[in-house]
Amino acid sequence: MTGHASDALLDDTARIARDLIRFDTSNYGEGRSNGETDAAEYVAAHLTRLGLDAQMFESEPGRVSVVARVEGTDRSKPALVVHGHTDVVPAQPDNWSVDPFGGEIRDGMLWGRGAVDMKNMDAMMLTALDDILGAGMRPARDLVIAFFADEEAGGVLGSHYLVETHPELFAGATEAISEVGGYSITLNGSRAYLLQTGEKSLVWVKLIARGTAAHGSHVMRDNAVTKLAEAVAKVGRREWPIRLTNTTTELLGELARILDVDPLTVGPDELALATGSASRFIQASLRTTTNPTALTAGYKHNVIPDRAEALIDIRSLPGEEDAVLAELAEIVGPDIEIVVMHRDIGLETEFAGPLVDAITGTLARHDPGAPVLPYLLSGGTDNKALATLGIKGYGFAPLKLPPELDFAAMFHGVDERVPLDALVFGRRVLSDLLLNY
Repeated sequence: MTGHASDALLDDTARIARDLIRFDTSNYGEGRSNGETDAAEYVAAHLTRLGLDAQMFESEPGRVSVVARVEGTDRSKPALVVHGHTDVVPAQPDNWSVDPFGGEIRDGMLWGRGAVDMKNMDAMMLTALDDILGAGMRPARDLVIAFFADEEAGGVLGSHYLVETHPELFAGATEAISEVGGYSITLNGSRAYLLQTGEKSLVWVKLIARGTAAHGSHVMRDNAVTKLAEAVAKVGRREWPIRLTNTTTELLGELARILDVDPLTVGPDELALATGSASRFIQASLRTTTNPTALTAGYKHNVIPDRAEALIDIRSLPGEEDAVLAELAEIVGPDIEIVVMHRDIGLETEFAGPLVDAITGTLARHDPGAPVLPYLLSGGTDNKALATLGIKGYGFAPLKLPPELDFAAMFHGVDERVPLDALVFGRRVLSDLLLNY
């Protein structure tokens, strides 16, 4: 199937995800974004066609979120929030083999920025509602359907804005599901699914080095760029120790059981690597990470600048933010200023309870015999904002994936893509869960 394939050959989930990809909703951070208006209007129109009251909220010009409530058959049950985000990280077209905003279909896959993060889930949410409401049915409980802006910059103008200014939208909700969980991995040739039951804390900092401005030919030992480079190298090379949480302890125990190895002799990193492409996520969940991501200094080849800056993406284990910041200060030394640009909480909830049971039961119906395992996400989601309202969040965007696909590399990666049949699977699983939970 090529990019010119007829819509008649596509499941609606792929068609909607393709349409959403074609809206360039790139979010550059620090207030720079193409905005989500077009995508928000698209999903709001779909919700309206289903008879729902789709409310649009604009936190700043162009930064639009959409929320609708679906009335369930038993309104005494707590509501479930089902949420996605419509913004994406930018893409460098020269690095891609396709137009990142073309929504091309090739080799049985949908390609484009947002194909997995997370316009695929946005589409699955809409088609799951099509399946339920279009058949004249209703979900078992109230659903709060949300499409947030600004997730890729910490949700300040999206989920956090709505939680702080319109908490009534989430009244009665106690749980939520969203991205980066529910996808399959291959262990010893057999399929298993990862359910995200927690996520690391997020701290974005800027390092600032100051020195003396001078001609580029001078002897200059007070060079801001040199100071910054030394600090950045130390931060980037810091090997943070492994520390297991309840979630990672349970996950590693299950991996050892499935792989038939002794967890006392096989280390956590080795067990994580056995998960294949998912090890990108799982290894990072075992420790804090501090990754330099951007450098800014100078304006001319022969001028030594008096200031240099670097951005560091810190993902600490839940509750360790202050300790990590204190150690970061020791690493970079007193000459480097640390400015916290954005900070958000870590989450961890139990791998038990009615929602977890419903998710595992639903997956068992659609892929019998495949175990479901808990894991701690190394990144973050809009569940952080919802947690401030006491809503427990899980990552569940169900996808049955081929073992050869490096799925973790698709997140913020080049040539992001998702199999068409995985979208169909996800639609069916999500429809089943939302109808019956």
